[in-house]
Amino acid sequence: MNEEHGPLVDPKLVPRWLRPLVERTAEVDTKELGWPHTPCGADVRPAAVLILLGEDAERTGPDVLLLRRADGLNSHPGQVAFPGGAVDRGDAGPVDAALREAIEEVGVLPSGITPVATLPELHLAHSAFRVTPVLAHWHEPAPVQPVDPDETAAVARVPIATLSDPANRFEVRLGGRTSPAFLVPGMLVWGFTGGLLSGLLDLAGWSREWNRGDVRELDEAWRAAVEAADPGCER
Repeated sequence: MNEEHGPLVDPKLVPRWLRPLVERTAEVDTKELGWPHTPCGADVRPAAVLILLGEDAERTGPDVLLLRRADGLNSHPGQVAFPGGAVDRGDAGPVDAALREAIEEVGVLPSGITPVATLPELHLAHSAFRVTPVLAHWHEPAPVQPVDPDETAAVARVPIATLSDPANRFEVRLGGRTSPAFLVPGMLVWGFTGGLLSGLLDLAGWSREWNRGDVRELDEAWRAAVEAADPGCER
């Protein structure tokens, strides 16, 4: 298992709003990343996700790229995720894999992206993956869209201010387990992505106090996401 993580560039070279996050990646522990650390054992596949952070300085400030998986997929249909997937044999490592997957899924231009740090591996026991989150600065944002609609239904740059707004945060309960969740227009962010985003906001100092006692069943949360996308829906 690869335990190494931390900055890939001198933090002084990244924008001021991103610098504290990059600096803290050197010392972060898996317990701080909003996802329970449950080692899968040796028989797992390495994977990587790209946490692509850009900025719209004139409008919404820093943002993060998220995608919504197609409803017809066998695995995690309709869920919101970061671009990412398994590390293939041809990949040089998790950073290379995360960039490749983002190109294949949403058509990013790698020339406008600088990987700046990696976070500790997180284990997804239910899918037998050990995932390396790769932080990247989107210094030259370009238009993105689903490359294959059968795999990706939508792509969005979600403002950090939207994610950190206490009105958009709650916990989702599925079975006997809860996880951080976010409500953004047309999207319910929960599970692995919700937990990782929650940890990221804390790590970067972007979090605001929110009601951690607001726990909703998954079906209720899905309905809220639909209603947020279509204000005309009956409540």
